[in-house]
Amino acid sequence: MYRKRLPCTLALLAVLTGCSSVDSSKTPAPPANPNGVCNAELVQGMLGQTATAEQVEQARQHAGARSVRVLAPGDAVTLDYNSQRLNIDIDEAEVIQRINCG
Repeated sequence: MYRKRLPCTLALLAVLTGCSSVDSSKTPAPPANPNGVCNAELVQGMLGQTATAEQVEQARQHAGARSVRVLAPGDAVTLDYNSQRLNIDIDEAEVIQRINCG
């Protein structure tokens, strides 16, 4: 009886293994700055532009930050300081109003 279930068990394991892949698109890209310290002065030229996903990622890379968060009016915000994070404040129309690190 055990030998009859073995092929089914192996087939099930093979299927489950295929479903457990890691999505590399969610892994943050390494920062431009190797120590990961954010420099918002490098991206101040983006003020007044629309905050698209591409613009936000480009700002993160150019600032050398490890992470980025976009803050819209009314968003709940943690007050923890993170020198490796770029903050992008937008208005209701998703236009970049302020860029800083922290």
